[in-house]
Amino acid sequence: MYKPYGFLSQFVNNQKKRKSKHLLGELNDFPEGIMAVGRLDEKSEGLLLLTTDGKFSSHITGSKVEKEYHVMVDGIINKKALNKLREGVKITVKGESYNTLPCKVNVLSNTNHIIDRYVRDERHGPTSWISITLKEGKYRQVRKMTAKVGFPTLRLVRVRIGNYELNGMNPGDVEEINY
Repeated sequence: MYKPYGFLSQFVNNQKKRKSKHLLGELNDFPEGIMAVGRLDEKSEGLLLLTTDGKFSSHITGSKVEKEYHVMVDGIINKKALNKLREGVKITVKGESYNTLPCKVNVLSNTNHIIDRYVRDERHGPTSWISITLKEGKYRQVRKMTAKVGFPTLRLVRVRIGNYELNGMNPGDVEEINY
């Protein structure tokens, strides 16, 4: 599924403070017992695998399956920041200091594959797009990493999980896969 911006990666809302939030169940008539494999926060978008198979979910979240994100950052990112991201940076996870694992990071010169969505007015300064590929997935990790090197995330799109890719899907689209 292409999870749209502004939706939570869940199907049932049991929290009083989040009553007005949009849930994935609003987008489609999903089978009972379906769950998201991993999560994307409300302000993130892109590929989200859905399943009713707990073993498949455990395989994707518990192993070192690559997740690739295309990230719009504030400013024109430089080589120093890219190298820091590649080597791993220190972020906070659940109140504890955590060193991210080394990862793949590249500047994207072509973002035609990403659905255009208004983020901010151009007069607020330039932006750049990078690709970050991780084999881990801590809470808001990519956002924390780019902020740590001085280039806060403005938009985050997950484009790949292992061999599964967005491949021209639009926000809200669901495609059945065989695994």
